[in-house]
Amino acid sequence: MSLLTLKADLEGERADQLLSRCVEDLTRSAAQHLLEEGRVTIDGKVLKKNARPAVGQVLTVDFPEPVLTEVVPQNIPLDIVYEDEDVIVINKPVGMVVHPAPGHPDGTLVNALLYHCGDNLSQINGAIRPGIVHRIDRDTSGLLIAAKNGKAHLALSAQLEDHSLSRVYECVVMGSLREDEGTIDAPIGRHPVDRKKMAVVPSGKRAVTHYSVLGRYNGFTHAQCRLKTGRTHQIRVHMSYFGHPLLGDAVYGGRETKSLAGQCLHARQLTFVHPRTGERMTVEAPLPDWFTAILNKLDRGQKP
Repeated sequence: MSLLTLKADLEGERADQLLSRCVEDLTRSAAQHLLEEGRVTIDGKVLKKNARPAVGQVLTVDFPEPVLTEVVPQNIPLDIVYEDEDVIVINKPVGMVVHPAPGHPDGTLVNALLYHCGDNLSQINGAIRPGIVHRIDRDTSGLLIAAKNGKAHLALSAQLEDHSLSRVYECVVMGSLREDEGTIDAPIGRHPVDRKKMAVVPSGKRAVTHYSVLGRYNGFTHAQCRLKTGRTHQIRVHMSYFGHPLLGDAVYGGRETKSLAGQCLHARQLTFVHPRTGERMTVEAPLPDWFTAILNKLDRGQKP
């Protein structure tokens, strides 16, 4: 059971609309199914999907038990940057979801990894996310490391916790960063109103992003971001909070552009301690063609 208290900015919305806004990864059609099945109530009375609850009313949502579906291997090409018996590092393209989720049952990185690796993936995160140690957004490109066995998975997870696993991104942000380098140290948690978004909130977990300027253009900045922590949407949220949202990131205030499917963000470098050998390794993925094309336009004074 989940309890949702209706906030002022949602007043007047239909029940199916506000449910899909308040519950992460819940589509409007899925919200409608919950309402049609009588799983959403107010004061014990079933809520209709076209009802418009008032501010302060508490919705009780009875989510059904999740059904564990089988994730099928799919022959999807992978850009493999590094691989051995313990780990595999992939250069993920824009548009690829990391693991199956509502609305994305297949065509994910996990489907591709299962085809490539077979049974040689860690099962610590269950059947839906085999081998997955960390994630990057669907519309972010670049490096992601997966574990082939439990020992490697635990070692990499520990490195995420103690920050010895280092990730460096490149991005293009709106406006001109005042300083050539700096640090954003601001806690990130779930957005208080839009539950599908993250935000800088006092109750959030500590999040630290170190940035440096790589290039300045008319109205835009090419920057490098080094993560000390790894919160959901961290760079996107921090740069927006800093007044410089990412180009293309309409979710967090950036300007949309036909040149991009989403935000201009690429996971460029990954450094980790190999779980078997103890060797500190660094792998890199060059900027994709779409990213360099944007930089070339900016360099010529054109709009991206």
